[in-house]
Amino acid sequence: MQNMEEMMKAAQEAAAKIQQQMNDAQVKLDEIEVEGSAGGGLVKVRASARGRIIGVAIDDSLMKLEEKAILEDLVTAAFNDARDKADRKAGEHMAEMQSGLGLPPGFNLPGMG
Repeated sequence: MQNMEEMMKAAQEAAAKIQQQMNDAQVKLDEIEVEGSAGGGLVKVRASARGRIIGVAIDDSLMKLEEKAILEDLVTAAFNDARDKADRKAGEHMAEMQSGLGLPPGFNLPGMG
């Protein structure tokens, strides 16, 4: 029975180590910054690779009432561009981290995918 207890303890320690590394990875994703843009750069959205919006920049030329609908569309497009880039960065980062853990490519850890 002692072997079983040792195996359970080792499994628990490994799980705790993986959980800590996953937590660290989530913190790192929030530090990686991407920028989405639309309208040839007239609207820019900065976001973390985790998807948190950091800031929005709108060119002064779009600040006209008659351009409101265009501005709204460009802001939406810039948000989506930033989100796509954030998702790609997050995927790259998580793939690197999982390969470092010796996990097979595409393995989805609970709460991470």
